[in-house]
Amino acid sequence: MSEIPLKTKLAWQCRRGMLELDVILIPFLDQHFDQLNEVEQLAFSQLLEQADPDIYTWLMGYGECPHASLKAIIERIRVKMKVTS
Repeated sequence: MSEIPLKTKLAWQCRRGMLELDVILIPFLDQHFDQLNEVEQLAFSQLLEQADPDIYTWLMGYGECPHASLKAIIERIRVKMKVTS
């Protein structure tokens, strides 16, 4: 059995319970994921493991992510997707 490519797995994980996250995360994956280095891709994958309210809070700039390893990818998403609070 062949392994499912990472980007395909992440595409399903980008489909969240909050429409607000779907409209940020899915386009980011489609438009920018391939330009990320391996560390950034891993951070994006780890971000998707977090709870929806937390991801929303961090992406909107309403709170700071306590995970140092995720801060750079959160900022990159905010910049690329022009997310403003």
